[in-house]
Amino acid sequence: MSLKIGLISDSHSYLDHKTCDYLQEVDEIWHAGDIGDVSILSGLPPNKPLRAVFGNIDDQVVQKQFPEWQVFELEGVKVAMTHIGGSPPRYAKGVKERLRMLQPQLFVCGHSHICKVEYDPELNCFYMNPGAVGQHGFHQIRTLLRFDLGAGKITNLRVVELGKRGALST
Repeated sequence: MSLKIGLISDSHSYLDHKTCDYLQEVDEIWHAGDIGDVSILSGLPPNKPLRAVFGNIDDQVVQKQFPEWQVFELEGVKVAMTHIGGSPPRYAKGVKERLRMLQPQLFVCGHSHICKVEYDPELNCFYMNPGAVGQHGFHQIRTLLRFDLGAGKITNLRVVELGKRGALST
């Protein structure tokens, strides 16, 4: 058996029905920071576990509800998640050292608004940044990632394009 994961980031107080539709079929939702107004999380599909971290735009309300880092193991995959992570090989200050210490199989971050998945052979770790689901930022296309975790492996990875930034869903 495997778990279906929906990975989003950088909502900046915006979640539309299209994003939520793609998250209906997942078992867990992960948010890699810059949530914005915490009330938008109530618009996520109900009864789905949410793992999230706060980002640099998030206020004290969000920071009290979510940590800066999440480190957990799920279906045999060790995961480390934070908002500002950089990307291979140029991680944000202190991140590479922390990843060496933690030794996750999957490192998740947001912040850049650039959807990117890459294997880092130096850290023996997969890097995932889902891009941004929100309207705020310089990204052109809003994106999220969906994938499965099972038996210690990441499978069925899919990039979901949600449409152009600034094009409001109807």
